[in-house]
Amino acid sequence: MDFSHVDVWIFDLDNTLYPPEMALFPQIEERMTAYVMRTLECEHARADQVRSEYWRSHGTTLAGLMDRHGVDPSDYLADVHDIDFDVLMPAPELADAINALPGHKLIHTNADSTYARKVLAARCLDMFQDIYGVEETHYYPKPRREAFEAVIAQSGIDPRRAAFFEDDPRNLAVPHDMGMRTVLVGPARDGPSLLKGEVPAYVDVHIDNLTAFLQSLAAARK
Repeated sequence: MDFSHVDVWIFDLDNTLYPPEMALFPQIEERMTAYVMRTLECEHARADQVRSEYWRSHGTTLAGLMDRHGVDPSDYLADVHDIDFDVLMPAPELADAINALPGHKLIHTNADSTYARKVLAARCLDMFQDIYGVEETHYYPKPRREAFEAVIAQSGIDPRRAAFFEDDPRNLAVPHDMGMRTVLVGPARDGPSLLKGEVPAYVDVHIDNLTAFLQSLAAARK
């Protein structure tokens, strides 16, 4: 797959710029379930079910809570991201690999930008020119097209010159349709499973090691 024309590099955050083994996101899931318990006044098992159902039907648990229960997104985001970032380790090799990429580098996450900056600081990844959280996309989450359109409009990028890196396969369908190169990172956590091990047609590349892949891209340009 040719990436020689790419000069815009868009990265998801959670379980993309750090490995799932660092277990940051499980902390968030626990707090999301607790938030649903308080909001819906239900037991843990029901709250966990609702959290998962809204994630699947609305793109994020937050989007479902806003749509179905009128939840204040600012309150929710501050609560669920009140976690321990010490589980994250600096990633100097990944930082070098991203720095070696030519052009514009940005973050597009369904979390908020304040949280994103904390993750990037913990990983020592300070090379991104722009960070787009769910506030900047007017609370439209990936995989909704409106989320990607908001990032494109605000950043002024040409999607045909962009590559999108993401751990949730369903979030790559729209970028692919827009003309971006799409890279699925890792085992496709929590998303629709890759049917019988087959990669969806809208995924251009499926990789296990982000650092090694970016290093290979930089080497190919020399």
